[in-house]
Amino acid sequence: MAETGIYVPDSERTGTTKGLFFIWFANNIGILGIVMGAMITSFGLNLVQSLVAACVAALSFAIVGVIGMIGHRTGVTTFILSRAAFGIKGNIIPNFVAWLNLVGWLCVNVVTGTLIISAVFKNIIGQEGSIITIISLAIFTSLVLLSGTIKPDKLEKVQTWLTYVFGGLTLLILILLVRDVDWQGVLAIPQGSWTYGFLPAVSIIAAGTGINWAIAGADYGAYQRKDIQSSKVFLSTTFGAFIPLFLILFAGILVGTVSPDLSSSANPMTVIQDALPSWISTIYLITAVGGIIPQCIVSLQSAKMNLDALNINVSEKNSLIFHGVLMVGLPLYVLFFSTSFLDTFQLFLGLLGILLASWSAVFLIDYVLNRKHQGYDTDLMTIDGPNKVRMPAVASWFVGVLVGFLFTNTGFFDGPFAKGVFRDNSLGVLIAMLVSGVLMVVLNGLSRRENK
Repeated sequence: MAETGIYVPDSERTGTTKGLFFIWFANNIGILGIVMGAMITSFGLNLVQSLVAACVAALSFAIVGVIGMIGHRTGVTTFILSRAAFGIKGNIIPNFVAWLNLVGWLCVNVVTGTLIISAVFKNIIGQEGSIITIISLAIFTSLVLLSGTIKPDKLEKVQTWLTYVFGGLTLLILILLVRDVDWQGVLAIPQGSWTYGFLPAVSIIAAGTGINWAIAGADYGAYQRKDIQSSKVFLSTTFGAFIPLFLILFAGILVGTVSPDLSSSANPMTVIQDALPSWISTIYLITAVGGIIPQCIVSLQSAKMNLDALNINVSEKNSLIFHGVLMVGLPLYVLFFSTSFLDTFQLFLGLLGILLASWSAVFLIDYVLNRKHQGYDTDLMTIDGPNKVRMPAVASWFVGVLVGFLFTNTGFFDGPFAKGVFRDNSLGVLIAMLVSGVLMVVLNGLSRRENK
């Protein structure tokens, strides 16, 4: 950051739209996207409905694209921009939730990566057990922490390389998975309910993809060269994510017709492995690890930026040590002491998605109504500035979150309205966004009248 702690220095704004495209492309080549595709079919949709649902859900990355475009125009990362909308103090809770979400899913991915590397060892040397698990954890966390030393201007090159290597392997896996698809049977699946099938399917995938990553949009847009058109930043971000995600969801939809138990399996990675020829088993596992690492890279980089936005200024070294302790500590607990904790923790992270969805709605409405034409005033983003709490944004966010919870059910929380079409899906996330967005329009208008 520059001396003000707000703007990315011009000397660091060296990113290209091609590189940005590959940052988000690599972030969405994970094999687990196949499971999300299979989830779409589990809602009883036919092929056309499933493809439309996959397309709409993948286009949720347009939210990330818009926020990335704002980051490019201003040269400011996501949650420093958010200070203008929420106020310095009003921004603290959404900012902390975003950091917690990034680190939480990072830890979950470390657990997954460790288990996959352990499976690779079992395939190659026939060994498993606690020692192998510890070695696997050390390997995966070392790879992720090493990525944390990558400067933003080098990140594009790394993600581009990961895209070519693991994207190519992922494509090979997808081809092998869909080769046995019964196309006649797939095309014969009857049309499902647009209300009780299509909408819940879209909500689950969108909540776990574009809406979840909205918090990182400006973190990478801000590092793009100033002479680049902002519209190209939007397109590179949106379609860099959309293309691989849609293709993998499409493959998952087809695989879901062959292996209907995939989406509900306790270990979907094994189900996918069993559907592949035995000769490619190890390559598949390595590909699965390679698909997780880019997500970890983006999460770790943005987590550091979130600490900066919280005015927790630590060196790169101390940030890596701090996040490294979390990345090792939680997975160790899950792997050796309480495997059931992971499910509960993932449910908790899912609830955080409601808070972040409401934040994105408020942030975008604030941009359209207050910042698009007049820009972001530096004083509004300065820690010692006068902008402490902006009630229209904070109130809109809080009410949207509350309403979203009312329409949400999990293993340890059931909202009173989480029934019928709202049960066992993420429609509560979309409702939270809608309520927060509409309320922000109303309260922002009232606030303007009072200030005249």
